[in-house]
Amino acid sequence: MNGRLSVRRTVYWSAQGGTFLPVDQWLGLTEHRFSPGVREMCCREALHCSFEVASDNLHRTAQLSISGGTVREMVENQGRGAITTQRRGSLPPAFTATQCTAQTLITGTDGVMVPMVTEPQKQKRRETESAKRMEQGRSSTAAVGRPKQGSDGPYHEFKVVAFYDPDKSHCQGVGTSGDCEAAGDLMRREARRLHLAQAKVKYAVSDGADWIAHQYRVQLPMLEEHILDYYHLREHVVQTSQGLYGEGTKKAEQWREEMMGCVWEQGSLVLLDRLGSYLRRPRTGPKQEALEDLRDFVRKRVAMTDYPTFRQLGYDCGSGPTESLCGRLTDRLKGPGMRWDPSNAEALMALASLYHSGLWDTYWKSERAAA
Repeated sequence: MNGRLSVRRTVYWSAQGGTFLPVDQWLGLTEHRFSPGVREMCCREALHCSFEVASDNLHRTAQLSISGGTVREMVENQGRGAITTQRRGSLPPAFTATQCTAQTLITGTDGVMVPMVTEPQKQKRRETESAKRMEQGRSSTAAVGRPKQGSDGPYHEFKVVAFYDPDKSHCQGVGTSGDCEAAGDLMRREARRLHLAQAKVKYAVSDGADWIAHQYRVQLPMLEEHILDYYHLREHVVQTSQGLYGEGTKKAEQWREEMMGCVWEQGSLVLLDRLGSYLRRPRTGPKQEALEDLRDFVRKRVAMTDYPTFRQLGYDCGSGPTESLCGRLTDRLKGPGMRWDPSNAEALMALASLYHSGLWDTYWKSERAAA
C-alpha cells in the first residue's frame, strides 16, 4: 500500500503441473497485477470521484503511482468480479429477514436513467485517441477483433431492487442494466438470500409501474401487499389540479389537499367517487383529459392505495428508501460529462451495491482469503 514492491522469485515448472510461483500466490498476485489491498483502495476511491482524480488521490495518500486508465481498468474488472460473486451467492448477506425490526422486510424496485456512450461518440473517441498516439509516436492499444459497439441512445434505464426494514437499519440493494425479466431475477435471488419467506411481515412499496407489479406477482407471490408510493400518487394529483385550475393557484392547492386527504383518510374508492362527481360536470379538452387520466391511474391501483388499512397495519406507504438507494448506486455514473458502456456501468453499480449494503468489508476479506 505504500508503493511498488520488487520481488525476485523462483519459478517452478513441471510437465505434469505446469508453472507454479509460490511467492506470487503468497502476495495474492496469481490473477491480478495488484494486491487485494491496492485494488480495494482503487475501488473505494473510484466510487466517489473520477478515475483520474482517484489516481491523484492514491498517489498523494498512499504513494501509489497508478494512471487513471489503469485505475479504471482495475475497478471495472473488479466490479465484474463482484457481479459474478453476487450471482454465485458465495457472499452471505449482511442481514436476514429474522434480524429485521419486528421481523418486517420491505422491498421496492425502480428504474433510473444512466448516460450511455453512443456509437458516434465512441467512434469520435477512437479517432481522437488514435490521432494523439500518432502525434506522440506511441503504438496503438486497440484490441484485436471487432470493437465494442456504442449504445443506440444517450440514456439507458437501469433497474434497482431494494430490501430494507421499517427503521432502515438494514438495507440491501442490487442493480442491473438488463430488462424487466433481469430485474425479476434479482428480486427472486435476493429474496431467497435474505430469507424473505421467514419474515413475519413482508410487502412491497413502489411507484406502481405495471412491469414492477407484474414481476412482484410472478417472482415474490409471498408478499402480503403491494403498496403504491403515496408521494407518487400525490404527483399525479398535483398534475391534475394544475390542469384544472392552473399552476400555483389557490384553488389548485385546495383541490389537491382535498383529494389527498380523502384518499389518505378514506381510501381510493372514495377518491374515485369524488372524481366521478367532477367528471359528470360538463367539461371538454385538457381538463377532462386530466381528470380521466387520474381516474384511470387510480382505478387500476385500487388495491395498492388502501392507505387507511395500510396505516392501521403499520405499513410504510412511501418509497423513499428505494429512491435514495437508486441515487446512491448510480451517483458515480451520472457525474458531469460521464458516459458509459452498459457493462462497465453495471460493474461500478455492483461495487456501489456492496458499499451501501454493508458488504464491503466482507467482500474484501473474501478477496484476500481467495488470494
